[in-house]
Amino acid sequence: MFKILVEKELKAILSSPKFMTTFAVCSLLILLSIFIGIQSYEAATAQYDSAVQLNEQQLRESGSFGRLSNRLHRKPDPMQIFVSGVHHDIGRISSIKTHTQPKLTNSIYSDEPVYAIFRFIDFSFIVQVVFSLFAILFTYDAVCGEKEGGTLKLVFSNAIPRAQYILAKLTGSVLGLFIPLLIPIILGLLMIIGFGVPFTAANWLQLLLLLGCSFLFFLFFMALGLLVSTLTRNASISFLFLLVSWVAFVLIIPRASVMAAAQFVHVPSVSELESQQDGYAKMRWQQHSVDLGERWQARNAAAEALDESERAAFRDDSMWQWMTEDDELRKAMQADINENYERLTEDFTNRKIQQERLAFLLSRFSPTSAFTLAAMNLAGTNINLKKQYETAIQTYRKQFLAYKEKKQEESGDSGNLRIEISEEAGLKINTGRDKGTLDVSDMPRFVAPVLNISEAVSRSIIDFGLLCLYTLTAFAGAFVVFLRYDVR
Repeated sequence: MFKILVEKELKAILSSPKFMTTFAVCSLLILLSIFIGIQSYEAATAQYDSAVQLNEQQLRESGSFGRLSNRLHRKPDPMQIFVSGVHHDIGRISSIKTHTQPKLTNSIYSDEPVYAIFRFIDFSFIVQVVFSLFAILFTYDAVCGEKEGGTLKLVFSNAIPRAQYILAKLTGSVLGLFIPLLIPIILGLLMIIGFGVPFTAANWLQLLLLLGCSFLFFLFFMALGLLVSTLTRNASISFLFLLVSWVAFVLIIPRASVMAAAQFVHVPSVSELESQQDGYAKMRWQQHSVDLGERWQARNAAAEALDESERAAFRDDSMWQWMTEDDELRKAMQADINENYERLTEDFTNRKIQQERLAFLLSRFSPTSAFTLAAMNLAGTNINLKKQYETAIQTYRKQFLAYKEKKQEESGDSGNLRIEISEEAGLKINTGRDKGTLDVSDMPRFVAPVLNISEAVSRSIIDFGLLCLYTLTAFAGAFVVFLRYDVR
């Protein structure tokens, strides 16, 4: 009997005009989003390769180690084809210099602001918006529609267990809608192979888990449609209630959660943070300049107090010591600026983490948010992407500056004025603007953070569990309500 009920549901779905429309729209959107995602990824990869080569050339042509600065570029990730997440929102470039703190700049929206208005359509967006809406469209009248048509009473004129009937409704709906949608998904995966996108074994595992998460999300809205259909007596009321629920789950709750978290946990703006950091750095440099001037006045006064015959010898003997002392004080001042920067950044980061945790906690009352967070965690395009890159960049900056300082000491190049005295050339002032190429083959290279699959899965377990809980709750509700449902 269960098989007959499932076949009946399948025939009803496949013969419905809504099915072909749904299948055509979903297939077009899935294939188009994957194709555009591949094109965007290939263009971003080509731009990344060109930028890295240009940066290598500029490093060699710096002329002196004193003026050496580096520029890091964030490498595109093939998983952005399916789940863009925050990939397009955060910057792609970071400059590594001595006196400025690095940060990611030049997001894709700064180059193409039109995308900031309309955003990108990727696979996760299609699942969130299109799949969920079509799931509602096919289940809003699953029970109450048959009652209005009189077929429900006719079905139960036979000895059919109600548990089998409601389970067959869900099974038939899933088979009739999700299974056909696997066709464009499989074609999209073949496009990935055909275009030669460098998918690793880890990427395929990420994608498999993403499809499983998408199925759970789709199944929830199927079960929700069944629940509301059993709670209402009229199909139009059921559709209206489900539409309002869809708007709340997909559009309102995720955004309202962020706004509520911002009210409960205050986080200073980025401009305020940078103002505090820049203000402290400016104050320390001004103080350093004042102290430097006072020291040199004292040194000159000490020299002037000597006889003219002793003055030149005193300055020659003390000059290197003075310059070394000034350089040590400058390094200590720069270290203090860096420490203040890290302290303010850490406080800002901690506040931001508290706000994000609260926002995610509140947003998880929506299955859409649970799916979104799970999808971004699995794809590695979640909100931690920016933090991971900034942490890696800060670590690399220390390595790069240590390398630069070491090379300056070895070459005697400060990057500014360098005085050379020899018997052949006499006094020579070198500005450090040599036009020769530098050997930077031993320079430390930036290592981009790599997504750990086990960590990605562990971060997604809560959202997977919530999706399972929401789906089971919706279906259990539909099951319990239908046991007492008046089929007449």
